[in-house]
Amino acid sequence: MFDLKLIRDNTELVKESLGHRKDTASIDEILALDAERRQKMTELEELRHSRKGGKMDPESGRKLRDQINAIEGATTEMDAKIKDLLLRVPNMPDTSVPVGSSEEDNVVVRTIGEPAKFDFKPMAHWELGEKLGIIDFERGVKLSGTRFYVLNGWGARLQRALISFFLDTHTFQHGYKEVYLPFMVKRETMQASGNLPKFADNLYRDIEEDYWFVPTAEVPITSLHSGEILSANMLPLNYVAYTACFRREKMSAGKDVRGIKRGHQFDKVEMYKLVAPETSMAELEKMVQDAEDICQKLGLTYRVKLLNTSDMGFSSTKTYDLEMWAPGQAEWLEVSSCSNCKDFQGRRANIRYRPSSEEKPQFVHTLNGSGLALPRVMIALMETYQQPDGTIKVPEVLRKYVGTDLIK
Repeated sequence: MFDLKLIRDNTELVKESLGHRKDTASIDEILALDAERRQKMTELEELRHSRKGGKMDPESGRKLRDQINAIEGATTEMDAKIKDLLLRVPNMPDTSVPVGSSEEDNVVVRTIGEPAKFDFKPMAHWELGEKLGIIDFERGVKLSGTRFYVLNGWGARLQRALISFFLDTHTFQHGYKEVYLPFMVKRETMQASGNLPKFADNLYRDIEEDYWFVPTAEVPITSLHSGEILSANMLPLNYVAYTACFRREKMSAGKDVRGIKRGHQFDKVEMYKLVAPETSMAELEKMVQDAEDICQKLGLTYRVKLLNTSDMGFSSTKTYDLEMWAPGQAEWLEVSSCSNCKDFQGRRANIRYRPSSEEKPQFVHTLNGSGLALPRVMIALMETYQQPDGTIKVPEVLRKYVGTDLIK
């Protein structure tokens, strides 16, 4: 949650950052409510002092009590309104983030590898997958509707192999601890990560129980340590988790409707870090390297982009995207988004650490990143490793997981 004191003390800076983000959060309304609330609190203290000051007749006492109750009720309503408004204010971009107005202003930091070249016309994954019988769009629609599909045989096995490979690499080589998490969470858990209240329309929900289906493992991991004070020697905490992810995709209606690029349900392996503030930017670079290592081991061409102020996620202060080249559809596909949220989520989830026994607790910094996201890695892999006869060569690092070197 955004720091109210920061808004009070640095109003113009906050407004400028929101302008760079193209966000419309109402800072003036927050300040007006805050000023009114503080005035009410002053009145309340004066009335409480009067009540303690001496004896008064019953009628005067009753009027004073009614006044106190009325102001207490008003301030409670103001507290709730201020909190709701603060929960809708996005994080401030770091000063190292380029200012921009659209995704065209993102900066390509580096490109690794060359796009694959073929002596035949490469197929897009939807054509390739159907010919091999490993993707069934018709039955996905029959079962659930548009933007759903079924993976068959080697297709299902390839996806499972990628998940296992991602998890093994991050746990055995990159120093993350694997956790298996619920795919449904409470409202408070969704709120702590920054998904509620602003993005409620893009989430799936069980209304009766008020459970929310996770759009990413970032959501439950954020609250693993909510309400806790960690010791300094516990940091950094590095977690990795696989979850299915559920998103209504209302904001992308009509886009990317062909194939498996964008669906309401997909799988993802997520990296997450809780760190001391002074290390968070270095940890972000490390997280990007961990995601890149997966791309390199798979032998797929990719690039790293630094997102501009208008293209970052709500909770992020700085974000790098990793995109893989998919030659069949001749397109760069985002497979990872690595973000530093600084204390934004730590404040919402009330996660603190004590730098030393003599110091007051401080909010931790949190970072998250896909490590990596499916099915887009599947798309890039299928289209890159397709052979002239319509088969798919399996990258060497995956063969022990898939059980074959050629999908046919």
